[in-house]
Amino acid sequence: MSRLRKLSTSAAMTGIAVGAIAVLTAGTAAAATTVYSAGTDPNPAITYTCTFPGIPAQPVTVTAHLSAPDTVPSGTTITPTDVGGTATVSATVHALLTAVGLDGIRGSATVPVTATSGTLSQPAATGLDIPETIYPAGGPITVIISQVPTSSIPNYTAGPAGTATLKLGTPISAALQFHKASDGSWSNWTMNCTLKAQSPAQNTSFTPDLNIS
Repeated sequence: MSRLRKLSTSAAMTGIAVGAIAVLTAGTAAAATTVYSAGTDPNPAITYTCTFPGIPAQPVTVTAHLSAPDTVPSGTTITPTDVGGTATVSATVHALLTAVGLDGIRGSATVPVTATSGTLSQPAATGLDIPETIYPAGGPITVIISQVPTSSIPNYTAGPAGTATLKLGTPISAALQFHKASDGSWSNWTMNCTLKAQSPAQNTSFTPDLNIS
């Protein structure tokens, strides 16, 4: 094989390799995901006022998170994954629940979400799991809320190029059962949580913003 032919063949092979790397890199970029969160650093937790059995409505601090692509082409529909969060009550609220004989919880939550641009297929994520938990004595209580196979998560269809902000909505509701310490039985309760009015208004946005290309 002549030197010129060898050089041409080498150049062609290099071009193919570079092209393949470019395709792989583009595929990786398209598949990149970001965790979007609300009520977490650097933003403060979000406070809702929630109803409880046997005691007056109480403050509950809420955080939320989801995973979605870092960039979504305009007009494309995606479904967020790993949707979940936490709900925390203070030691004072825990003491009130203990005083009325309640020491555990289980159930599911419905969490509304809005978008500043684009459209959502439904107004809330439903069927988010609240696992059965018996509280340890004293101190604040943090309940984990998570997506499970039976959860229903809104699809998001991107609007015009730019950015979109997802936000937690109100009210949050939960179909719960509370555990009675005295006899080990469970009692049904529908919890309703409304965003606490504050000045300035609470920031319920998921960060970062969603990029629309």
